[in-house]
Amino acid sequence: MAELVTIERSDRIASVILNRPERLNALTFAMWQEIGTIFSRLETDEGLRCIILRGAGGKAFAPGADISEFAERRSNSALARDYGHVMHRAMTAIDDSRHPTVAAIEGVCVGGGIELAMLCDIRICGEGSRFGVPINRIGVTMAYPEIGALIARVGRQVALEILLEGRVFGAAEAKEKGLVSRIVPDGKVLDEAYETANRIAAGAPLVNRWHKKFARRLMDPKPLSPAELDEPYQTFDTDDFREGYQAFLAKRTPEFKGK
Repeated sequence: MAELVTIERSDRIASVILNRPERLNALTFAMWQEIGTIFSRLETDEGLRCIILRGAGGKAFAPGADISEFAERRSNSALARDYGHVMHRAMTAIDDSRHPTVAAIEGVCVGGGIELAMLCDIRICGEGSRFGVPINRIGVTMAYPEIGALIARVGRQVALEILLEGRVFGAAEAKEKGLVSRIVPDGKVLDEAYETANRIAAGAPLVNRWHKKFARRLMDPKPLSPAELDEPYQTFDTDDFREGYQAFLAKRTPEFKGK
């Protein structure tokens, strides 16, 4: 049996691939488990510069949960709670990743697909991609962690519009709402995602990780401590800083080591 979530590694870039193309990559309990495990494992990879999250097959990122599992996995509140804990572990692993993340969205991105994609730092979709969270049609709620992540991306008003209407909409509206960062022609999504990942990988990895950390911290209204305010200046004590400015002066490509 094929693995439900696979990893491809090319130099400093890892691709995490939802691998159920015959079901448009509909998400199963086992897939949520594997996503959480993979992202947790990648977190400790010092040579990694960027992670791309995508679906297999070119027709869909993910259409949401595999509803055929509901009888076994989500038929009552206790089972749904256990399922939710696994989902939220996977979502947290993506959201908290210190590595830059790029979602390559081809085709359908609905329900749980949106919940995965919106956690990535940069979200690239095709012109024909479709989005929505029509779960009120099947009597299912989003839990607090999922709604919180949606509000963090698009704001309360737009999040409620998406949830209450349950409407499926196109790429242009998704970009207007803040669900995606960039739209490219269908068939070019993966090319653009890998070009983006390569641009990220060309930068100093410590700087990229710091920027992610600082941006996340600024979402917390708590005042910054003196130590936190001083942390950005630590970059000037790194080998990568010395390599970066010396390479700039010498007009050569820097070779960053993440040190």
